[in-house]
Amino acid sequence: MVAFMIRTSSPIGHWDSAAGQDRFVATYTKAFADMPSPAQTIDVRTSFGIVRVYRFAGTADSGTGEPGVPLVLLPGRASASPVWADNLPSLLEIGDVYTIDLLGEPGLSVQGRPISSDEDQATWLHETLDALPENAFHVVGLSIGGWTAANLAIHRPQFVETLTLIDPVYVFANIPLGTILRSLPASLPWLPKSWRDSFNSYTAGGAPVEDVPIADMIEAGMQHYTLRLPQPTRITEQQLATLDRPVLAIIAGASVMHDAPEAAETARRALTRGTVHVYPGASHAVNGEHPDRIATDIASLIRAEGR
Repeated sequence: MVAFMIRTSSPIGHWDSAAGQDRFVATYTKAFADMPSPAQTIDVRTSFGIVRVYRFAGTADSGTGEPGVPLVLLPGRASASPVWADNLPSLLEIGDVYTIDLLGEPGLSVQGRPISSDEDQATWLHETLDALPENAFHVVGLSIGGWTAANLAIHRPQFVETLTLIDPVYVFANIPLGTILRSLPASLPWLPKSWRDSFNSYTAGGAPVEDVPIADMIEAGMQHYTLRLPQPTRITEQQLATLDRPVLAIIAGASVMHDAPEAAETARRALTRGTVHVYPGASHAVNGEHPDRIATDIASLIRAEGR
C-alpha cells in the first residue's frame, strides 16, 4: 500500500501530538487486555532506539527440565504486540514467546535515530535479540514483520533458528497496484476514520473493523504516527536462496497484499529449506483467522528441527 511506498529515511518516526499518542496508547491498552499477562516487560536499548519486548511464559512441559528455543513474534504495520492476541494461547503450548513492537512503527518502542537502510533494520532487531538471555529464536513475522524477519535472517542471522513468514510483504511478490491505489485515502491522517476503517476491512477480507480493539489500535496508529522508515527493498530470489535456516512460508490465498499463487510459486522455487502452505480463502488477516492452524504448522517446523 502507499504507506509502504512513500516513506523517507529521515528524520525519526513521531506522534502528531500528545493527544494523538494518548489516543493510541488507550487503544493499545484496550487491545492488550485480550493478551495473557506477560511474565516480563523489557525495554531494550539499541543503536536506533528503545525496543519494547514482552515475554510470555509457555504452558507446555518439555519433560526435560531444560528451556526450549523461544518464539519471537514480529507484528505487521501499525499493529504492535496486541495483534498476536488470538495466536498466543496456541503458540504458548509450543514454548515461551517474546513479542516485539517494531522500532519506527506505532507502538511502545521509541525510535531515537534515523533508520536509513535494510541493514539498519536488521541491526536494531539483532541488538534486541542479543540483549535477551537466549542464544537462538524461532522468528515469526506477519506482513511487514515477515519482511523484517526475512531481512534479519539475510543480514544478521546469528540468532535465527527457524523462520516463519506469515503472508509477508515484499518477500515473495510485490504489492498489487490496486491495493496501493485503495490505500491512498487511508494514508492521509486528516481524512475521516471511516476511510482508514474501509481500507483495513479490505485487507481483512471485508470483515467488520468498527469497535474491534485491534482494528481501533491500528487505525489510531495510522492516523497519529508519522513513519520515517526507508522503503523496504523487495527481497530477491537470490537472497532467499541463501537462507540456510528452515523457513515456513504461510500464504493467505485471498490476500490483497500480493498475488498468492505467484508468491507461493516464488517461495517454492527460491527457498532451499522451505515449507510452503497456502491457506485457501484466508485474507491478509490470516493470523487471526487461523491461529490454531498456524500454531500447528509452526510446531511441525520446530519438531522437524528437534528444537
